[in-house]
Amino acid sequence: MRCETFDTVILGAGAAGMMCAIYAAARGGRVLVVDHAKAPGEKIRISGGGRCNFTNIGASAKNFISNNPHFAKSALGRYTQHDFIALVEKHGIAWHEKTLGQLFCDTSATQIISMLLDEMNQVGCELRLGAILESIERDVSGFTVTLGGDRAAIIRSRHFVVACGGKSIPKMGATGLGYQIAEKFALAVTETRPALVPLTFGEDVLAGFREMAGVAVNARVSCGKTAFEEALLFTHRGLSGPAVLQISSYWRERQPIRIAFLPGDNVIASLASAKRENGRRAISTVLSDILPKRLAAYLAEIHGWTGPIGEASDRKLTAIAATLQNWEVFPIGSEGYRTAEVTLGGVDTDGLNSRTMEAKTVDGLYFIGEVADVTGWLGGYNFQWAWSSGWAAGTAISERAA
Repeated sequence: MRCETFDTVILGAGAAGMMCAIYAAARGGRVLVVDHAKAPGEKIRISGGGRCNFTNIGASAKNFISNNPHFAKSALGRYTQHDFIALVEKHGIAWHEKTLGQLFCDTSATQIISMLLDEMNQVGCELRLGAILESIERDVSGFTVTLGGDRAAIIRSRHFVVACGGKSIPKMGATGLGYQIAEKFALAVTETRPALVPLTFGEDVLAGFREMAGVAVNARVSCGKTAFEEALLFTHRGLSGPAVLQISSYWRERQPIRIAFLPGDNVIASLASAKRENGRRAISTVLSDILPKRLAAYLAEIHGWTGPIGEASDRKLTAIAATLQNWEVFPIGSEGYRTAEVTLGGVDTDGLNSRTMEAKTVDGLYFIGEVADVTGWLGGYNFQWAWSSGWAAGTAISERAA
């Protein structure tokens, strides 16, 4: 088996890993990026419906979840969404803004992958795909990395960067390898769980939800003190849509979520007006004027809202309006890592330097991107964390080599 020497080895050819490589090699350091996959940036390729929601114009530390809510501030503040937009525009990639500050490529997510590969080539980074990490050891002079697979080799390096992501979307090769490496070097790992994931329900509720599969409606979905107002989608398994994916990062087992249909609307006024105008109409029919027809019928059936609206008392109309804007349901779980967009939790940030992403107790060992305990909201925030944390580690490595 051949032996080689690099200044930096980066495990993971995803968004964070490639970003880190670009800046780690900026001052001439020899950088090797390894990945077991057959192609780089696979999560980039499938993101945003194939157009990559590459950042959010409003990204800041408040859009992230971590045991230490202050940890992400340094990296996000020093490499911002505007810096990444400038890089995108430098490469002539056309983009557009959608709802809630989300930025997408006009054409294809593969443009972002090509941009990162071009930047890596310009600074001389080497990329090896189909390379499997068999072991990593450390001594006083650095790391010994043993690679198997098609690209078997023993590599010595001063720096080792873990950028292999979390457990989400295992069909693309995601594993808990990054957490195993952290534990090998005595770094703590917080509880991990699927996030930005559809929620599932028991059969008693699901029977009705299946009848509404495909129905989408704007709603405010809340859990505890946290709420998101976006689209909600009924599925054969439960609830999905942006509002549900967002709240899934905050939901825990045995907790209810609350759904407010028609958020911001004066529902009681709409019902009272319908009662005055044509009291013979059924309550479910009136509700179908302001909600999707199947949803209106389902809600009327499960809550017993029968009869003409003209016969409903003011108290009943008030109760109907209150239910529509504060409907409590109890998920029993989520669809899990299979469909989760990200992993919540990860390498405990108390063990990492927030400026450099380096382990405080292991010189030269870095954790960036999703593998760390920093999880963004839906809408380009997790990519921004990948860019910012990758930049922070890469810049720190480059400065040490200078």
